[in-house]
Amino acid sequence: MSNRPLAGKKLRLEQILRRMEKVMVAFSGGVDSTFLLRFAYDVLGKDGVTAFIERGPVYPESEIKFAKRFASSLGVKVLGFTSRKLDNPNFARNAPDRCFHCKQDLFGRMRQPARSLGIEFIADGSNADDVNDYRPGAKAKKLYEVCSPLQEAGLTKQDIRALSKQMGLSTWDKPAFACLASRVPYGEAITEERLARIGRAEDFLRKQGFPQVRVRDYGTLCRIEVEPGDFKKMLALKEVVVRRLRKIGYAHIALDLEGYVTGSMNRVLRHSVNR
Repeated sequence: MSNRPLAGKKLRLEQILRRMEKVMVAFSGGVDSTFLLRFAYDVLGKDGVTAFIERGPVYPESEIKFAKRFASSLGVKVLGFTSRKLDNPNFARNAPDRCFHCKQDLFGRMRQPARSLGIEFIADGSNADDVNDYRPGAKAKKLYEVCSPLQEAGLTKQDIRALSKQMGLSTWDKPAFACLASRVPYGEAITEERLARIGRAEDFLRKQGFPQVRVRDYGTLCRIEVEPGDFKKMLALKEVVVRRLRKIGYAHIALDLEGYVTGSMNRVLRHSVNR
C-alpha cells in the first residue's frame, strides 16, 4: 500500500474528529480503540476526549488494566462501569444476536454520562474490515447513534497497525482480541465459570509463547487455534499443554489444523444460511 492513500485516510479521520469537537470513546485497549483514542487526543486535546472502559468477566483483567493505564497516561477523563451482562438472559443464552445485547448494554450506559459532560458523539473502534464480518452489534450502534470514525475514514486493520507503528504505539503489533464470550458456540450458555476457564487457558498459552491464540470452549472439550507457524511449537509442548488444560477443566484438547481464524464460530451461521 502506498503512503498516499493512507495519508488521505488519516486526513479524513482528522476532519471527522475535528467536526465532533468532543467525543467519548468506547475503549477496550485493543489495536483499534487504542489508535482511535490516541489520534482523537492528538486532534482534540485531552479535554476533548473521554475514555469509557467496561469491566467484567468477558474481558481479561490484564486487558482492563492496560486500557486504564494507557488512557490515564494521556491525561484524558476516564469513566467506566462493571458490567453485569451475564444477568441478562438475552446475552447469557448466547443466541447469534448475542453481540447486539452486549453492545446495547455498553452504548446505553455511555449515553447518560456523555450527555452530562456535554459530549454529543459516542464512538467505537470499528474499522473498514468489520463490514465484511457478521456484526450484530452494529444494530446497537444505530440504536444509540454511535459513530465509527475509523470505518468512516476507510481505515482497515492493516492501515491502523501501520499508523500505530508510525505513532510509536505499543499496540501496533498487538494480537487481535475479542471478548471471551466469542469462544463459546452459539446456543450454549455463557457462564462466569466458563469464561474464567477460557481466560485461564488462553493466559497460560500466551505465557508459553503463543501470542495469537483462541481456546474455543465446547464444555469438556476445547479447540485451540494458533497461527500455523506455531504448530510445531504447540506439538513440542503438547504434554505440558494437555496437563495444564486438564487441570483447568478440559478432558479433551484439540488443535485446529486450519489455525487461528477471526470469527471462526460464525461458520455455523453461514452453513445454516446456505443449506
